[in-house]
Amino acid sequence: MPAHRLKIGLSACFSHADPTRPLFTNKTLQYVEQSIAHWLMSAGAMVVMVPCPTGETARGDVKLSHYAEWLDGVVMHGGADVWPGSYGEEPLRDAWIGDRVRDLYDLAVVEAFVQAGKPIFGVCRGMQLINVAFGGTLYQDIEEQHGHPETLRHRDAETYDRNYHEVEIVQGSRLSHLYRGVLRGRVNSIHHQAVKRLAEGFAIEAWSLPDRVPEAMRRQGGSYIAATQWHPEFREEEANTLDDTPLLMDFMAACNAAKAHPPKPRHSLPGHLRDRAARLLRQALLMRR
Repeated sequence: MPAHRLKIGLSACFSHADPTRPLFTNKTLQYVEQSIAHWLMSAGAMVVMVPCPTGETARGDVKLSHYAEWLDGVVMHGGADVWPGSYGEEPLRDAWIGDRVRDLYDLAVVEAFVQAGKPIFGVCRGMQLINVAFGGTLYQDIEEQHGHPETLRHRDAETYDRNYHEVEIVQGSRLSHLYRGVLRGRVNSIHHQAVKRLAEGFAIEAWSLPDRVPEAMRRQGGSYIAATQWHPEFREEEANTLDDTPLLMDFMAACNAAKAHPPKPRHSLPGHLRDRAARLLRQALLMRR
């Protein structure tokens, strides 16, 4: 029955107003990528996009906190680069300027779900954004900044989701419990930014090989927050990549637990969470500035 299914939020991607676009000319689009919605639906969940409530066409009084109270969990999915200003840096190149408006929205979504005590799972940009939300920083570009003598090419525009590398799972972590007996796995790699300084209260659960870029992270204590740098929803069995099922089931179990025993909303947030996001978001228009 629909009433018994989990309701999982999915953060929105943005296509900003563009006067040259032939369809929806000069209109802001919010959308989700099909694969990740279907991934969540494969576990029987009802997937709901969480639209940004602010912008030049905003009406009504719906807030992100209303979604956080109503939904059982949220997934922060991939997309544009994170704006370096979100973690106190200047873009080193114009190409790495990212999407400031989406950052404000995503940070506010994380803030709302943390305050509601609901589970959060991040994918690719989602992992980077969660790290930034809790005070961490990013490599603006792995190849230019990471400095390992065997730095991998973590993003290939031609092969896209068929660009692969190995990861090493940190033994003793929750991830190693999910993948018992697995020391290494193969994953897709579609990013050029990555976690640099890890946020306080989190632990790395997987590293890329051989260059040791963070590939999975999890909050230690507090409400459930976990993330992977790879896209589990893009998995293809013939590519012999790490099974996505344990990750999905772990997140769903956390959402079921939150549904069965609703957490008490927090009236205050952890001091290291960038809790200015909702206030800034209310001031922001859905357009680049």
